[in-house]
Amino acid sequence: MGCAEKDCCTKGAATGAIAFPGTNEPNTPWKLYNHLIAGIPEDVVVRDYCLGTHWSYVEADSGMGVSFTTTGGARRGYTGDLRGMSLREVAELSKSWCFEEASLGVAALNAWYSQRALLDPLGCTYDAAVEVPDGTIRKMDAFEMYRPQISAAGGDARVVVVGHFPHVERIEEYARLTVLERKCSQAGDVPDPACEYVIPGADYLFMTGVTLINKTAPRLLDLAANATTVLVGPSVIMAPFLFRWGVDMLAGSVVADPDKARFAVKNGAGQFFGEALTMAALRNPEA
Repeated sequence: MGCAEKDCCTKGAATGAIAFPGTNEPNTPWKLYNHLIAGIPEDVVVRDYCLGTHWSYVEADSGMGVSFTTTGGARRGYTGDLRGMSLREVAELSKSWCFEEASLGVAALNAWYSQRALLDPLGCTYDAAVEVPDGTIRKMDAFEMYRPQISAAGGDARVVVVGHFPHVERIEEYARLTVLERKCSQAGDVPDPACEYVIPGADYLFMTGVTLINKTAPRLLDLAANATTVLVGPSVIMAPFLFRWGVDMLAGSVVADPDKARFAVKNGAGQFFGEALTMAALRNPEA
């Protein structure tokens, strides 16, 4: 299914202001999203966007941000043309219970926060090469970056991974692994409601950036108060504010080539990783 079939840049219905009543109370999980949204200047304008089959992007005056296209949740309510709107208002979609809308909202947040101009002064690293034990080199693999630290526990470290990442089973070579997955497909997966049982006892937690889209991130971060916590994947919002929520490292991405990113999103083809995107890692300086 291509971009046009996913209502990319749709005009017409639901063209009113984007707002979610009841989400501005300060002492609720919404404060995470509200703070991130408020950090975007009011005068930054959205120029283009696409809700693609696999990935989505929002392009604004500040640059381009991407997210994984997450389906499900509530029915879509905002199908008007987002071009010409302020990036801050489009980022409000991150609070939508329609996960497709929220995908665009998170991409909008990344259009602001995933700028090298903001990340470079913070010591962000890009496409760092990591040598794995078999001698191969992998670029910016957050799991391998933490392998020496986790291995130091002699196999007793408890690692929880939210989302079944490629090759995640390698962690079993040096730690006790639990994978939380909404749609369990592998023998070692357990359903995500198990988070309440396994995360409080975890030593390390790796969370997919999709948790920011489906709104589970605030609760998962609360449960992980005693764990070293890493947010992983292109959907990760590269905002240092998340360090205040207990995150130790943001392992996300910045758009290196907007033309290739547009092609990959709209056509479901092309080299998204390694060409369109550059993987980025930002550590909490206080961790």
